[in-house]
Amino acid sequence: MFLSIIFFVLITHVGSVMPGQLKPKNIFLLAGQSNMAGRGGVYNDTKTNLLKWDGKVPPQCTPTPNILALSLNKTWEIAREPLHKEIDNLKTCGVGPGMPFSNEILAKCPNFGVIGLVPCAIGGTKIERWQKGTNLYNQLLDRARAARQSSGGNIRALLWYQGESDCDERDSRLYKERLEKFFSNVRQDLDSPELPILMIVVSTGEGMFLRSVRDAQLNINLKNVVRVDSMGSTYLPGHLHLDTKSAVRIGQKLADNFLYNFYH
Repeated sequence: MFLSIIFFVLITHVGSVMPGQLKPKNIFLLAGQSNMAGRGGVYNDTKTNLLKWDGKVPPQCTPTPNILALSLNKTWEIAREPLHKEIDNLKTCGVGPGMPFSNEILAKCPNFGVIGLVPCAIGGTKIERWQKGTNLYNQLLDRARAARQSSGGNIRALLWYQGESDCDERDSRLYKERLEKFFSNVRQDLDSPELPILMIVVSTGEGMFLRSVRDAQLNINLKNVVRVDSMGSTYLPGHLHLDTKSAVRIGQKLADNFLYNFYH
């Protein structure tokens, strides 16, 4: 009973923080496709034959006033799962790596400061759709700049999880060049030539050329690009989307890699 009261007080407190009261010191861009947007806990409702989220939020994804998210209309709000529901709004979103990433950083570095997440991932998108001048690229830059301007904070890293849609023969062959160009353009256009990039190496894909995409990601030759391998993850039926457990695991691995490589 006592624990229930404490939990209620905490949730009430989280809900009582008004937008604009807190501004993030540390901004992280979340981009890529469905596994960054989050599909953990998404299932097929056999009664309606529609995809639904089960609503289960693991402890590693608990909301806190120290983790904010940039909403669709570019205001800061307390971050909650599903983090990408406004952005990847044509799909059913669930648990992704963004919240466990943030909570892990704050657990290990309590004085890190308020984190601001900028959701930009869209399910099913090839790397071609992220090239400079495309709608997705422009939206990423626009939201990144708005996040920086409205908070006065610094963009600490781009978290990138994409490649499953490029596992056909042609796209896999062009993937490395396109990915390097994308990373370089983002850095240039954000005036951050050494922006840290945390890239998840895919371990599943739509097509026969997963190995080619993995090889491309593993052989990117750019400074400050850190790889986090998703090999060993567990998936939802269909073997494309991380389940909740693995989304949390990947988020925590991203946090550990960020702290080890870029936080001094």
